[in-house]
Amino acid sequence: MLEKLTGTFSSIMKTLSGKSKITEKNIEETVEQIKMALLEADVNLRVVRRFVNSTVEEAKGERVLKAVDPGQQFVKIIHDKIVSMLGDTKTDLSLKGPDVQSVILLLGLQGAGKTTAAHKLAFRLKKEGRRVLLAACDLVRPAAVEQLCALGQKIDVPVYKEDGSKDAVKVAENAVKFAKKNGYDTVILDTAGRLQIDESMMKELVEIKKKTSPVETILTADSMTGQNAVDIAKSFDEQLGLTGVILTKFDSDARGGAALSLKTITGKPILFIGTGEKTEDFEPFHPDRIASRILGMGDIVSLVEKAQETVDAEEAERLQKKMARNEFTLQDMLEQLMSVEKMGSVSKLVQMLPGMSNFDESMMDKAGLKHQKAIIQSMTKKERANHLIIGPSRRKRIAKGSGTSVQEVNKLIKQFEKTRLTMKKLTRNRGAQAKMMQQLAGMGGGAGGMDLSSLSGMFGR
Repeated sequence: MLEKLTGTFSSIMKTLSGKSKITEKNIEETVEQIKMALLEADVNLRVVRRFVNSTVEEAKGERVLKAVDPGQQFVKIIHDKIVSMLGDTKTDLSLKGPDVQSVILLLGLQGAGKTTAAHKLAFRLKKEGRRVLLAACDLVRPAAVEQLCALGQKIDVPVYKEDGSKDAVKVAENAVKFAKKNGYDTVILDTAGRLQIDESMMKELVEIKKKTSPVETILTADSMTGQNAVDIAKSFDEQLGLTGVILTKFDSDARGGAALSLKTITGKPILFIGTGEKTEDFEPFHPDRIASRILGMGDIVSLVEKAQETVDAEEAERLQKKMARNEFTLQDMLEQLMSVEKMGSVSKLVQMLPGMSNFDESMMDKAGLKHQKAIIQSMTKKERANHLIIGPSRRKRIAKGSGTSVQEVNKLIKQFEKTRLTMKKLTRNRGAQAKMMQQLAGMGGGAGGMDLSSLSGMFGR
């Protein structure tokens, strides 16, 4: 995500961080580079001008020019300005307590991913303990109701629909009544979009809002449309009063114009981003974390959170003890590979590590995790427990059994030995590791014992 911008900013940050002295000329040249990068990323011109002026003004002050570490101070100013551009702080949904009904009205043009976003949001709220009802109010797009029903079934969330109805306002109104009667505390209204903003769509949405009194009126916008998404948000806000935005297809957005312009131009926060096709690929929008990713600083906090969702604490503790005793085996590596798979795309995970923003999944073995898993699964229990017994003849057998080559088997064993050594060193200095994780993640104790640093070793870095 935002690859082009991240590549440019990473290069700028590396140059700045190493400078022991910063001059006004350095500042002007750097800001000019940033200005061009933002304009190429399709960021609104007004937003770019505001960013440039405030950055130059602050950077030319004594805080940078006379600082002990001016390069780092300048980097911090740039980071803070991008955070401000993105919206300063994370904005939560303003939902009422479980005893009071909350209605969420989802809007957007056709093709923006509204129905998909509705089910992802429903899944997230369900995990948080809310009783969610989806309401199929898109009676315009062919098969929209059927799609929502299929997605609702997938996440075990009921969908309110009225077969044969052509009155979306009535369906929305009845859905809210049905939810109240049946104890659902949250209703998500999936409404109809059009290919472009028109009077009939707006009239219908205004009426739905009037009849259902939503606590959240959220626009679903395609982040890949850049400035167009910002213009659409302005139009919807003028007529319906938005409370926030969901940016879909954020993982495919190489530029970042919409994300970097929306808050400044519309005043509305980005609430969530769609980061992939799976139901789970839906994240709250954290301006500070996205700013860190853009600057190539990684996103350790999100990585820790992902690890905590998928790694069993007791299992992690057991693994930690084995690592400390230098007893980490190929079987343990197989289990770690499976844990990483559960966490999502490898390239997305590695990009969250500082300095790894330009990591390319193709740098791994071509078949990636599947090949590595197949190689270990083709070993006997004794071989997995003691890699030292895997000689040439055993390696030939393992290669044949896994459908790979002896070279790939050799490479995996070398990666394993490197990972084992890295883990041993880290566990010897557990205090320093824990301190580093607390500083980077702002959390009290890392990822439930999972050694995030070993990711780079496992992937042949």
